[in-house]
Amino acid sequence: MLLERDVLLHNRYRILGNLGQGGMGSVYLAVDENLGVQVAVKENLFTTEEYARQFRLEAVILANIRHPNLPRVSDHFVIAGEGQYLIMDFIDGEDLRQRMERVGILPEDEVIQIGAAICDAISYLHARRPAVLHRDIKPGNVKISPDGHIFLVDFGLAKMIQGNQATTTGARAMTPGYSPPEQYGTARTDARTDVYSLGATLYAALTGIIPEDGLARAMDSVQLTSIRKRNSEISRRLAAAIEKAMEVDPSDRFQSGDEFKFALLNSKSKTQQLLGTYTIPPPPVVDEDDQANNTSKPASVIVDSTPPEYAFVSPRKKQRERDRRFRLSMFGGLLATLLAGLLGIIFFFPALIPNSIRVQLPFLPVVEQTFTPTQPSSVIQITPEVNQATPTLDVPTPQIQASPVVTVDPSSSPTPIGANYLEMAYASTRTGIAQIYLTNILEDQAKLLTNMSGGACQPSWSPDGLRLVFTSPCDLKKDTYPQSNLYIINVDGSGLEPLPSHFGGDFEPAWSPDGKYISFTSLRDGYMQIYSYNVATKNITRLTETTDLKHTRQASWSPDGKKIAYAYKRVDTYEIWSMSDTGANQRKIFSSGSQISNYQPIWSPDGKSILFNQQKANNTINFEFPTLFSLTLELDNTPLQIFLGVSSIEDVDYSPDGIWMAYESGGGRAYHIYYSTPSGGGQHRITENDVYEDFDPAWRPINR
Repeated sequence: MLLERDVLLHNRYRILGNLGQGGMGSVYLAVDENLGVQVAVKENLFTTEEYARQFRLEAVILANIRHPNLPRVSDHFVIAGEGQYLIMDFIDGEDLRQRMERVGILPEDEVIQIGAAICDAISYLHARRPAVLHRDIKPGNVKISPDGHIFLVDFGLAKMIQGNQATTTGARAMTPGYSPPEQYGTARTDARTDVYSLGATLYAALTGIIPEDGLARAMDSVQLTSIRKRNSEISRRLAAAIEKAMEVDPSDRFQSGDEFKFALLNSKSKTQQLLGTYTIPPPPVVDEDDQANNTSKPASVIVDSTPPEYAFVSPRKKQRERDRRFRLSMFGGLLATLLAGLLGIIFFFPALIPNSIRVQLPFLPVVEQTFTPTQPSSVIQITPEVNQATPTLDVPTPQIQASPVVTVDPSSSPTPIGANYLEMAYASTRTGIAQIYLTNILEDQAKLLTNMSGGACQPSWSPDGLRLVFTSPCDLKKDTYPQSNLYIINVDGSGLEPLPSHFGGDFEPAWSPDGKYISFTSLRDGYMQIYSYNVATKNITRLTETTDLKHTRQASWSPDGKKIAYAYKRVDTYEIWSMSDTGANQRKIFSSGSQISNYQPIWSPDGKSILFNQQKANNTINFEFPTLFSLTLELDNTPLQIFLGVSSIEDVDYSPDGIWMAYESGGGRAYHIYYSTPSGGGQHRITENDVYEDFDPAWRPINR
């Protein structure tokens, strides 16, 4: 039964109104008459002796929580025969569900800020002794204060873990769409349970739709609809991070809130902030008269009982749907007009259609064309004399497939794709998780080289073309791979050898031209630095050492193996730098400024220029996708942009002869592998399937 207004609870807390109601009790707004401040009163109607004992124990633990993204629990008590009560700070403002109802789909940056703040909160709870699990993270339990501060509220289902024992403040409850499979029934829950629920909350914020229920997914009744299918404007990295947090198997998720936060911030290259400093734009100020007149809608906590496929409909979303329908109708009208015009030409003006096309239309007659021959003055007839040598024209002989012998000079024309130039390694998600494949690039008859449980990517060949070094785990294309390791494998898939690893994570390997060293990027110091691995001695040497969390990464060896080009992030953007193979003589090659990032450097085969990618930083310029530039080192001039006829260009790799380039391109679609000459000639897409992604191409060196 609801507590009436003005009821004095526990001789101290005067009820002002009901904020929300659920199956286990209600949440009230009250005033602490001893202190004169507003508080939230959380009611739990389960009053058995065992629940009362657990409640007292856990309320004491909750009362010791102090975190900038969590409300304080200031009091607790049990009223025999009525219920259990927690007294917490009242957080004014709006909850995340109300925000979604007000503005519709939230921007990426706001969602990342919210996710980072809640990750801090749950990491703090999970690190308590005993650990505290929230177990009810959903939009209704994420509050945004009038100054834009973010709070995780409502500990009604909080659970304490002491060794192998677990206690709960109330009956176990689930919110469809936000609760992971293990929270149903009697399965064990842990920190990864909160990671799942937070991922589902961010999913809803980005799409406006509650994700498919976790239990139904675990029973293979439904599959999770990808975030980008619901909202194609979301970046791949952010979508991948949230979907990983929502994996059905807890072992496949992020194992902690800190891991999840790192992935969220890394999806947009955002810098980690101090606790309590993640904020978003505050909710609009509500006029007191309007608020007094509007008594039908709760002002704060709302119990979420939304069915799994309910869409948050907002005026903005309705307008977008109207715009979409209008564009479809305009496109349909234009298509109908073009079709009518084409049919009109075919049936009413057939003479306008060339014979080369008319022969394909059997219902149209072929027009006989007559020509009046003329004798142009420029035509010269030459009659060769008997036994006179036939003059040789300096024209390349065309390559004809039926010819038994074809000879091509690589110095004068591109090397034909064949013989030692046929093979390339790349990563592909065609089995659901990234693995490395070896393919004949003319036919894409891919051969599986790796079978790593966590996936594999970023292959780099040894100079003899007999071995590969790669990164694992790597389930899909990402910017970084925390907690990953490096492995070496033979080209036939045998001889898997792990390199010395570190908890932070090693990735972006590159084999030196002499085969003696493997450079790589590592997070073993908490931020990205470049190291070198001696293949013979197995010793590891640090090549770069920066301060203040500045990053160095993406090492690329010069053709002679004496220099390394790399990307150096000093503030918010990456610059192109170089150093010797031992890390000496570090110097800047090309500055980025504050608007663009230059990254992924690669040496030209002659060592005279460096290619690199360029992309906007913080949405300040108009580069929509990564673009490719070339900088001639000796001239020290302005880089020249390279246009290859695709929407984006990344991970460039030269063929062994230096005539061809392989690269990946994706844009708004799945990534695919292409090759062409450096000028874009002879471009061909190797992989054709649009369902899975193919990336990280690496030409196989010639085994001489």
